[in-house]
Amino acid sequence: MNITRTNTDDLNAVIKLQLVKEDYASQVDSVLKEQRKKASIDGFRPGKVPMGLIKKMYGTPVLADEVNKILGQELYKYIEENKLDILGEPLPNETEQKNIDWEKDTEFEFVFDIAMAPEYTLNLSKRDKINFFKIAVDEKMIQNGVDMHARRFGSNEEAEVVEDKEILKGNFAQLDAEGNLVEDGIVSEDVAISLEYMKDEESKAKFVGANVNQIITFNPAKAFPNRSDLASMLGVAPEMAETLESDFQYTITNISKFVPAEMNQELFDKVFGEGKITSEEEFKNQIKADIEAQLVNDSDYKFLIDAKEKLVKKAKIQLPISFLKRWITSTNKELTAEQVESDFENYSDDIRWQLIKDRLIKDNDLKVGEEEVIEFAKKQALMQFQQYGMMEVPEEYLTNYAKQMLENKDEARKIWDRKLDDKVVEYLKNTIKVEEKEVSTEEFNKMFE
Repeated sequence: MNITRTNTDDLNAVIKLQLVKEDYASQVDSVLKEQRKKASIDGFRPGKVPMGLIKKMYGTPVLADEVNKILGQELYKYIEENKLDILGEPLPNETEQKNIDWEKDTEFEFVFDIAMAPEYTLNLSKRDKINFFKIAVDEKMIQNGVDMHARRFGSNEEAEVVEDKEILKGNFAQLDAEGNLVEDGIVSEDVAISLEYMKDEESKAKFVGANVNQIITFNPAKAFPNRSDLASMLGVAPEMAETLESDFQYTITNISKFVPAEMNQELFDKVFGEGKITSEEEFKNQIKADIEAQLVNDSDYKFLIDAKEKLVKKAKIQLPISFLKRWITSTNKELTAEQVESDFENYSDDIRWQLIKDRLIKDNDLKVGEEEVIEFAKKQALMQFQQYGMMEVPEEYLTNYAKQMLENKDEARKIWDRKLDDKVVEYLKNTIKVEEKEVSTEEFNKMFE
C-alpha cells in the first residue's frame, strides 16, 4: 500500500491511499473460505459449494467490505504514526476521489481531506482578568430553606373546621339541574381534595367554615378544570370528563391539615443528623452554608463561560472553515448545510474553546482520578436520596450506588467532563487575576437573559 500526504495549506492536507491486489487478496480469500464453510445451497453438500460460485455470489460485497476495513485501519495508523493532530474526522475528497467499480477494479485509490489542529499561543498571567460573580445568600433564601425542610418533615393532622389549605376526604354524588340526586348517576367515594389547589374561588368559599359530615354543593369541573384530574377524581372515563358540567354534592368525612415541622431539635436531627446542630442559629447557618456551596457551582459555570469568551478572543485561533462546515454537516444528519452556516460562529467558538481546554489540560497535567469521580457520583446519589428525606445514607450504600451510576458510559463521561471542567476552573483561578463581585440572585440570572 502506498500512502502520501500533500499539505494544501497550514490547516488542510490531502491523504491518498493506493491499494493493489496484494494488499487485500489474502483477507478476501480468507473470508470467502469461511463463507464457503457456512454456505447452504441446494444441490451441494455443506462446505462443498464450488469456490467459483461462492465468489460469484459473495465476492463483490466481501471485497468492498475488506478493502474498507483495511482502508480505515491504515488511514488511522498513518495518522497516529505520523503524530498528525487533526480536527474532526477525515472526509472523502470531493474532487479527486474517483468512482470505484467493485466488479472490475483490482487497484483502488482513495483520497481524503484532513484538517490540521492549528498552532496558537496562549500566555496566561495575572494581567488577564475575569470576574467571578459570587451570589449573595439573603435572608429570604435562608427562610425558604428553613420552610422547605419544615414542609419535608411536616405531617397531616386532624382538623375540625375547614379554613383555606385543608385536605378533605369525602363522597361525591351527582346532582341534576334541580339539585336532586341523579338516579344511577356518578358516585365516587373516599375522594381526597385539596383547597390549596382548587382554582375557583367561589367554589372554595363554599367549603370555608365547614366541618365533618357537612354536605357542600359545587361544580367540580369549575373547581378543578384539569379534565384528567377530574376524571380520576370522579372515577369516570376521560371522554365523559371532557363534557361533564353538572353540580355534585360532596359529603365531608374527614378534614386534615398539613402542619410543617416545628423548629426544634427533632427537626435539626432529621435534616442534618443526630446532634450535629443544636440551635436555630446553627440550623440557619448550616442552611446558608449549603446554599452557598450550591451557588458556587453556578458561579463557576458563569466563570467558565466568561473564560471561554475571553480566551477564545485572546488566542485568535485560525480554523479550516470549509472543512469544518463539511464535517459538522456530515456528522450531524439532522442539520442542514444552511443551519450549520447560520450557526457556524457558535460551532467554531466551541471548537476553539475545546482546543484551548485540551491545551490547558495537557500542558498543566490536569487529571481526574477515579476516586474523585466516585466521590462526585456519591454526592449526586446522596442528593437524590435527600430529596426523599433520606438524610443519612450508609457510606457503603452510597459507594455501590455511585459505581452503578458509573457503569452507564454516558453518565460516566459526563461526570469525567464535569470534573475536568472543575480542574480547568481551578487552574485559571490560580493563574489569572480573578475579581470577585457579589451579586444578588436576580442580578446573576439576568446575566443569562
